[in-house]
Amino acid sequence: MELTRYEIIKILMEYVNDEIVVCNIGIPSKELFKINDREKNFYMLGSMGLSSSIGHGLALSVNEKVIAIDGDGSVLMNMGSLATIGKTTPKDFLLLIVDNCAYGSTGNQETHSTCTDLYQVSKACGIDSIGVFNEEQLREAVKLALNESGTKVIVAKAKPHNENVPNINLVPTEIKHRFMNSIKNNK
Repeated sequence: MELTRYEIIKILMEYVNDEIVVCNIGIPSKELFKINDREKNFYMLGSMGLSSSIGHGLALSVNEKVIAIDGDGSVLMNMGSLATIGKTTPKDFLLLIVDNCAYGSTGNQETHSTCTDLYQVSKACGIDSIGVFNEEQLREAVKLALNESGTKVIVAKAKPHNENVPNINLVPTEIKHRFMNSIKNNK
C-alpha cells in the first residue's frame, strides 16, 4: 500500500537522531514541523527545486549526515542537482525523493514523474539509489541509508495527499538563525 508524504516523513523521523534535515518547500515543511520540529531542521519556505541542492552543499561542508527531503516536482525542476550529486558524492548524504506524481503544495496537479522514473535517473547519475513502494521497504531503506556512509537516494512512491497541518510559527530569520546555530560547531 502506498503511503502519503506525511507518513513517509513521519517514518523517516523515527530514525533521525542528530542528523541535519533540509525539507522541501511548502506543505512538506509544514508536515515535518508538525511531526518533529527541531533546530537541525531547515524548512524551505519559498525556493522550489532547491532542497536537494542546499542539502548537497551542506553535506559537502559539515562533518555529519545530511538528509534532504524533496518532491518529484522539485527534482524535475532542478534535474541538474542529481548529476552534480552523482559527480561529487558527499560522504554522508541522503536524498529522500517523495514521488507522489503531484505538485502537492499547489493543489496536486500531475507532474512528469508519471513518465520520468526518478529512481532510474538518479542511478544513471551514478548515485546509489533505492526505489520503495511500501512501509516495510521504506523502513529498510532508511535504516540502511542512515547506517552507511556515502551518498544515497531513496525514491519513495506515494499517493498524493496533503495532511491538514498548521503553518510553521517561525519567521524565516528565526528558522535560519536557529538552524545555523545548531550546526555551527560541527564543521
